[in-house]
Amino acid sequence: MDLALALGRRGLGRTWPNPAVGAVIVKDGFIVGRGWTQPGGRPHAEVEALRRAGASARGATLYVTLEPCSHFGKSPPCAHAIVAAGMARVVSALEDPNPEVAGRGHARLRDAGIAVEVGRGAAAARRDHAGHIRRMRDGRPHVILKLALSADGKVAAAGRLPLPITGEAARERVHLIRAQSDAILIGIGTALADDPMLTARLPGMSGYSPVRVVLDGALRLPLGSRLVKTAREVPVWVIAGIEAPRSAEERLQALGVDVCRVKATTGGLDLAAVLELLANRGITRLLVEGGPTVAGALLAADLVDEAMLFRSSKSVGVDGIEAFDQAAAAVLSRLTLTETEQIGPDRLELYLRG
Repeated sequence: MDLALALGRRGLGRTWPNPAVGAVIVKDGFIVGRGWTQPGGRPHAEVEALRRAGASARGATLYVTLEPCSHFGKSPPCAHAIVAAGMARVVSALEDPNPEVAGRGHARLRDAGIAVEVGRGAAAARRDHAGHIRRMRDGRPHVILKLALSADGKVAAAGRLPLPITGEAARERVHLIRAQSDAILIGIGTALADDPMLTARLPGMSGYSPVRVVLDGALRLPLGSRLVKTAREVPVWVIAGIEAPRSAEERLQALGVDVCRVKATTGGLDLAAVLELLANRGITRLLVEGGPTVAGALLAADLVDEAMLFRSSKSVGVDGIEAFDQAAAAVLSRLTLTETEQIGPDRLELYLRG
């Protein structure tokens, strides 16, 4: 199961709207087949493992990180393929929360005389499939908030002047996290101040960049920004308010930007509606790299599932921009610190929803 989980992680950020599943087939103490969900969500992990195992799958055991599907979608059910292959046993980490599956895959296997065990590796599988689970149960993506903080709790210098807070090793980790995310979100303030690319720029990973999402209520994103200039290479979705000017939308669309609209509230765009829109478009894992305004709004709305705080040993000074106001800091304190890791001179703190 540990191997199946590791294989499944290869697909993180590349299989949406489907979960990134891993599968391993074992017979007589030997691995005879392995697979993981392919880019775009198909073929599924079980089908890939069965293809590699061939005739050796008969009488074998399948270890899989999520319940095999039982419904006809764009491809036949994996449960049917497992039965047809003559497998003897299936060890599944989790029941699939997808209402079209929800135990039916396991039932189909048991009805065919296949021994089914559920729960091995469940804790790790819940973490890996957090995006799929959240989208199925709550109709929104799993939201991961990432912030780089100075030793004195600042996220930028006065006036939002560019200032590298963390070191190179931490920045490389962020690029890996981007590559494992379906989409990355910022607010228009960050887009205007930093003119970011938001791509995964580790060697060999240029094709792993997530969809780039900008919250831009009034459609102020400059046509000459790096996001717009590269929109035909890596998708850019701009989420605007209902009243945003149609002329600005048309100019952005002409350059390859996808413009969506949601209702606004007194504090800006309705964040719950934004997340629902992203989920409806298939996004399951959303990395938020916006500044303190977006971070604070998501925390205040109780929409953050995971916070990754990269803490530097450097100080910015009293004129720097604070990471959180008191209200956001109070919400963050309700998340549970589960891991710490030293990354070069910086420290990563991982907080999870309880």
